[in-house]
Amino acid sequence: MTKTIVVIGEALVEVMRPSTGVPLDREGTFSGPFASGAPAIFAVAAARLGYPVRFIGSVGRDAFGRLLRTRLQAEGVDTAGLYSASGHATGVAFVAYAPDGSREFVFHLRHSAAGVMAAEQIDPAYFTNLGWLHISGSTLALNESCRAACWRAVELAKAAGGRVSFDPNLRPELLPADQAAPIFSSFLEAADLLVPTAGEAQSLAGIADDDRAAQVLIGSSEKILVYKRGAAGCTVYAAGKRIDVPGFEVQEVDPTGAGDCFNAAFLVGLEENWPLEQVARFACAAGALAVTRQGPMEGAPTREELNCLV
Repeated sequence: MTKTIVVIGEALVEVMRPSTGVPLDREGTFSGPFASGAPAIFAVAAARLGYPVRFIGSVGRDAFGRLLRTRLQAEGVDTAGLYSASGHATGVAFVAYAPDGSREFVFHLRHSAAGVMAAEQIDPAYFTNLGWLHISGSTLALNESCRAACWRAVELAKAAGGRVSFDPNLRPELLPADQAAPIFSSFLEAADLLVPTAGEAQSLAGIADDDRAAQVLIGSSEKILVYKRGAAGCTVYAAGKRIDVPGFEVQEVDPTGAGDCFNAAFLVGLEENWPLEQVARFACAAGALAVTRQGPMEGAPTREELNCLV
């Protein structure tokens, strides 16, 4: 029987500048709303790869909340754990793209419905037949209530015999990097799979060296750590070995969600017990295809699309 993937975190709508070079501090047009949020994008990406996915989170009882619930359900994601919070609007992120590929964000999250997620809302039944639990650092950055909910999910996942995947997903607009390390520490330790960028790993480890930062974050455990390097591919650290895997050349349209699609594909490859190099190649392909379409979830590839690329 195929194991279930549980994802916990924020579901939000994204409103973006339709072209590059228009910062958020200028008047101008926007495109959207698009269903988004790193955990929600991951959930859709995993579902498109053929896995049963359950999502735990909170949205408002408003039009954006309906948009998100409808989109997740249309993608085959189980939304029984998606709570509708009264008195709180659905979270929103405004995004602008610079010509160099960097992004500027303005978030309405901490005081939105996404920020009222609570540990007592989590039903242990969500973790039946669990393979993996996936958590994003952007969720932990919201507030203590969200951190408690995520830790409760970790406890339930471990009790169910599942594994934990953690993407630090540092967002300085939500939580300064120097404050993230102590907040993330227990989740870094509990994770079986870590999927940071090299910069995130160095920031969390306090070491300006890729290999040494990886060693610090892995510690004495048998966890797998993967550096996402965008178009350059990825680097996998596992069992004392380093594996560098190249990326794919594609025409970038929208980079949002690429890392989340990479994460989902890597986790799926591990669940299917592929060799690590094959897993990494599959994940790099997923990240590459994700940037070729406009919209956070639109580029999440199917297994057939990935098989054509790899």
